[in-house]
Amino acid sequence: MSQAVGPADASGERREQIVHALTVHFAADRLGTEELERRLDVVHGARTAAELETALDGLPALESAREPARTLAPRTERPPAPVERQQRRYAVAVMSGADRHGHWVPGEHNLAVAVMGGVSLDFREAHLPPGVTEVTVFALMGGCDIVVPPWVRVEAGGFALMGGFDTAETEPPAEADAPTLRINGLAIMGGVEISVRLPGESARDAKRRRKAERQELADRQRRLPRGG
Repeated sequence: MSQAVGPADASGERREQIVHALTVHFAADRLGTEELERRLDVVHGARTAAELETALDGLPALESAREPARTLAPRTERPPAPVERQQRRYAVAVMSGADRHGHWVPGEHNLAVAVMGGVSLDFREAHLPPGVTEVTVFALMGGCDIVVPPWVRVEAGGFALMGGFDTAETEPPAEADAPTLRINGLAIMGGVEISVRLPGESARDAKRRRKAERQELADRQRRLPRGG
């Protein structure tokens, strides 16, 4: 029996509701990583309302379409590493958009292609193992936004021709086994932007948080005893 959390249609809003429901079930340990990936493939490949609803088969109903994921780990903790993952994954947008976010498993090597379109890769709730995960970006008159959490080490470098390849300055994670994202690529009349934010945090919230952290650090330094 499928779960009903809203109007049975194949609209973008309905797809978002089902993706949200699947992430709640994943966080509650009702789904494993492989099963989550399979159901997300069903969501993105569905062409009719009936096909879309099969992504929720066998799952209990949520209280509402937007029930918060109360069982998620604290937002400042890194998600568990995947048991296994694909060698290669792709995100391609040609005069369109491609989005990877939520609880997803990146490949060992990831290729993002944006040709007069946009690609968004959000690693904040991605399941990354220790070691290096590679991301190669090609943007031609398009853009690629990459969002990473503070607990991921970033090694970024790229080339831009009549465009931009902007990287964020980040503090290295304290954990010795922290995952590493190695990002490189080419932007031609396009742009690549890498930013650091916590899960659920907007760009404005991240800016405020970093400002507060700098202020707190400065206050602690002022309170330290001065040497004679």
